[in-house]
Amino acid sequence: MTSLQTVDSYREEIFASLTPLAPQEIPLAEADGAVLASDVIAAWPLPGFDNSAMDGYAVIAADVASASTEHPVTLPVEAEAPAGDTTSRTLSPGRVIKIMTGALLPAGAEAVVPVEWTDGGSERVTITRPAGQGHAIRRAGDDARPGDLLLAAGTRLGPAQIGVLAAAGHGAIVARRRPRVTVISTGNELAEPGTPLVPGLIWNSNSYMLASAARQAGCDVTRHTVVRDDPAAVLAAIELAAATVDLLVTSGGVSMGGEHDAVKAALSILGSVGFRKIAMQPGMPQGFGLLGSPPRTPIFTLPGNPVSAMVSFRIFVEPAVRVLQGLQVPPVSTGSGLLTDPVRSPAGRRSFLRGIYDRQAATVAPLTGQNSHQIASLARANVLIMVPEPDTELPAGTEVDLVDLP
Repeated sequence: MTSLQTVDSYREEIFASLTPLAPQEIPLAEADGAVLASDVIAAWPLPGFDNSAMDGYAVIAADVASASTEHPVTLPVEAEAPAGDTTSRTLSPGRVIKIMTGALLPAGAEAVVPVEWTDGGSERVTITRPAGQGHAIRRAGDDARPGDLLLAAGTRLGPAQIGVLAAAGHGAIVARRRPRVTVISTGNELAEPGTPLVPGLIWNSNSYMLASAARQAGCDVTRHTVVRDDPAAVLAAIELAAATVDLLVTSGGVSMGGEHDAVKAALSILGSVGFRKIAMQPGMPQGFGLLGSPPRTPIFTLPGNPVSAMVSFRIFVEPAVRVLQGLQVPPVSTGSGLLTDPVRSPAGRRSFLRGIYDRQAATVAPLTGQNSHQIASLARANVLIMVPEPDTELPAGTEVDLVDLP
């Protein structure tokens, strides 16, 4: 416990011990946030048939080539093609077929005249503008052809990706699902928000905050009720949760030498969780390990101060979620900016200071209130300012690395 481990070596240790979730077939309706385990190749053209891009009239281009406001062209309407109608139709010269958006294009049709260029007639239609070859027609395969790569392995599925899978006819996909996470906060001092307080108690913010962070990281989350500072109760809650989830996150009970460190006391019995000091501020006391039988469940034991817990989640837990889904881990820094004011940092620690990044000016303003309990300033921040371990102060105008906050 006397030496400090670097942030980078701790991250490497964590990620090296994790095993990605096994790919499985997932119904498309449940695939949001899952990560594809293999490439998805188009088996059919998208769209699958020539169809109309607008409501209007399918025409032969030569029949309307002379149409104008002064000299409109009037043609008979020989049929109507609504969307979803699978009837095959052939357009005769000198005639039109009324057609809806997405409807199957009749054979022989060369263009679609938008209804706005007509009088909207049902039996005969008057057309006031010409429509050239291919106007308002969606050709089969103009989005994707059979054999085209639709989505690459390693793609995390969001609305657009799920949309293209559905459009390509996939009712299920093989992917690594969203990790299941349980968040547990410990402490005799914790009360649930919405209940009255007495001096000496605080409302439990960490489990709500960390559960939200885990959801934003792409997890299915369960928030456990507060567990009191009783090692036996803590161990029972952890072992029960570990049997049903892919990742456990606790907050509190891991300080260095406190007599009420219930999480550390409970997990020390198992011998598979290591507690250490990390050369960072906030968030120095950390714990990580694997629980149970293979596949073993990773557990992160985060500090109890809310800013320490959130910084730790962002730096260690969130990238671990990516590893579980088979994704690469990005660098800690997500960008850079110029300091508007000087900052200080303890020697030998990597500081993560709360700041507000101005994207237009590419500057970052450090916030006041940098203590690890000051969650109000965390809520105002949109980035963390990284101060490297060797630096104890940086003047205004220094370019610094930044970490985005969700």
